[in-house]
Amino acid sequence: MNLTTLIQQVPLIAVLRGVTPEQIIEVANIIIAAGFVCIEVTLNSPEPFVSINVLQQQFGQQVLIGAGTVLHPQQLLQAKKAGARMIVMPHCDPSLIRLAKKESLMCMPGVMTPSEALSAIAAGADALKLFPCEIITPHAISAMKAILPQDMPLIAVGGITPEKLLPYYQAGCAGFGLGSALFKTTFSLTQIEQNAQAFKTSWSNVLKST
Repeated sequence: MNLTTLIQQVPLIAVLRGVTPEQIIEVANIIIAAGFVCIEVTLNSPEPFVSINVLQQQFGQQVLIGAGTVLHPQQLLQAKKAGARMIVMPHCDPSLIRLAKKESLMCMPGVMTPSEALSAIAAGADALKLFPCEIITPHAISAMKAILPQDMPLIAVGGITPEKLLPYYQAGCAGFGLGSALFKTTFSLTQIEQNAQAFKTSWSNVLKST
């Protein structure tokens, strides 16, 4: 299961921050039914390694399971043991990226600048998480993309709503990490389903308009 291939299929990554092991199956069922092929559980959630393990056991053959907000080597190793196949970081730590690759994990570090992006690529990143996109404009992404390898996927994360898919896609983003506009612990299952469908519809409209 290759990250680039999955992003080309459906470039929407569900970022579940705060999800609990008790919620995870119901939430994942909704997200997968909407067509998502990648789910990330952030490590600042309650019992994240339990949720990752449940996801991997239940849905590992259908979708790519990732661990998010990975900050330290021990967290990375625990995530792998739980069944995560992708490591997502909010920052650029070349040593952590190299460890992920050594452990045969896909890795998507967070970057904001060309220097961080090039350092991450040199360390072996599979994709770059442009974070937080609330302060990275599409114009800035267009400028950055001009100096990066054209086959390096750029994933917009942070403040992404259905309306923002088109401008960020036009700027050169290959995918999107969807957090609080998709899932919050306070959302009902119906609300999560509506949010997932809104993103899927928005992406379909992007394809139609380009």
